[in-house]
Amino acid sequence: MPEVQGLLDLEQLAGRVAANEIDTVAVLFTDHYGRLMGKRFDADFFLETVAEHGTHSCDYLLTVDMEMEPVPGYQFANWELGYGDVHLVPDLATLRVATWLDRTAVVLCDVQDERSQEPVSVAPRSILRRQVAMAEQQGYRAMGAAELEYYLFQDSYRQAHEKGYQKLEPAGWYIEDYHALQGAREEHFNAVVRRHLKHSGVPVENSKGEWGLGQHELNVRYSDVLTMADRHGIYKQCLKEVADQLGISVTFMAKYDAEQAGSSCHIHLSLWQGERNAFAGEEALGPVRGSELFRWFLGGWIAHVPAFMVFYAPTVNSYKRYQAGSWAPTRLAWSYDNRTAGFRVVGRGSSLRIECRIPGADCNAYLAFAASLASGLDGIANQIEPPPIFEGDIYKAQTLPHVPHTLREATDLFEQSAFTRQALGEEVVEHYTHFYRVEQAAYDRAVTDWERKRYFERI
Repeated sequence: MPEVQGLLDLEQLAGRVAANEIDTVAVLFTDHYGRLMGKRFDADFFLETVAEHGTHSCDYLLTVDMEMEPVPGYQFANWELGYGDVHLVPDLATLRVATWLDRTAVVLCDVQDERSQEPVSVAPRSILRRQVAMAEQQGYRAMGAAELEYYLFQDSYRQAHEKGYQKLEPAGWYIEDYHALQGAREEHFNAVVRRHLKHSGVPVENSKGEWGLGQHELNVRYSDVLTMADRHGIYKQCLKEVADQLGISVTFMAKYDAEQAGSSCHIHLSLWQGERNAFAGEEALGPVRGSELFRWFLGGWIAHVPAFMVFYAPTVNSYKRYQAGSWAPTRLAWSYDNRTAGFRVVGRGSSLRIECRIPGADCNAYLAFAASLASGLDGIANQIEPPPIFEGDIYKAQTLPHVPHTLREATDLFEQSAFTRQALGEEVVEHYTHFYRVEQAAYDRAVTDWERKRYFERI
């Protein structure tokens, strides 16, 4: 692979600081929602202290809700424990220039217990690291990519807020899937973010118009899955901040409008042994030729979707994306190069890989990749066979199992699964069960515009 532009080592950072090209380093980690949290340091202080010793942040950041309210009921952090600190350890392999920000570099962190210096088990990056380590112990390197979609609007974030997020003006006014003319009109944003990502350590493949009005997909190059999850977080932050600077807005909601296509985060995954794709082989599985490992990985991944659905679809809104004929999968089946399938097998030989089309754009990539890898590795360990290949329109296949219908159902399956407890540990399952139940409860308490329109006068 070509050298990634924009990544820095400490010597290069020091040179840029001395030349007054960088004066700020953002030290960040992801919360449960996938948001980047952290501090901005003076670059000299970062070099003198933080790069070696790390820093701290309040542990409540791994328990708050979307509104940053401390949520009771967590064992990890609560008022009784006093909401102490966690230790943020910069992963210097992630140090990069953030070209969309003024004289700024960014580094991502692992989260450690302040006293024991052990990884905090409930931190999203820790959860993925554990699954990566499991794969490495078995001789595999997990490689992947995340195809992320989003909607672009002419309204600024503040304007969207003041309008109650209603009657927003999309960047496009007709379906622009692969459409060069409409896509060119939106290059004032998409071209800018492609360049910024490329020069900020996130190598880009392409962008294209998607099915919705003002909807786009921007793809970055595949890598090992931890690096890809890191790129995913930087990608979303870059796009939001560039949109903010341009006075427009972008959303990664899974289903922002009932009449528009949902936004996905298709995950591509394969296992490698050295320089060889371990999925490649000569065993026939329908029209696919692959290895036993490929077959069992696919079988395990499909089998454990219900138990891990919350990691693919983490919000109430996520489940409104799964509608027949919407380009979002509704059934647990696999096929070869068939976009109606939840699992679409693509490529051949060294490029053979599995694309899971279930995650929405609102997923936390660390958790989605962790679920995918844990499921596939269990498939190999237990030689789980995939169901027979399905050919045709899977939306019409009423006998195939449906993905969980709601966040409440998915949370129950996650909590009750013996496999999630085996793969993640009791503490992680209990922590995230509480997290998703709190999210569901917030929705259950809300009075929506749908209710007012339906019931205000006519009930």
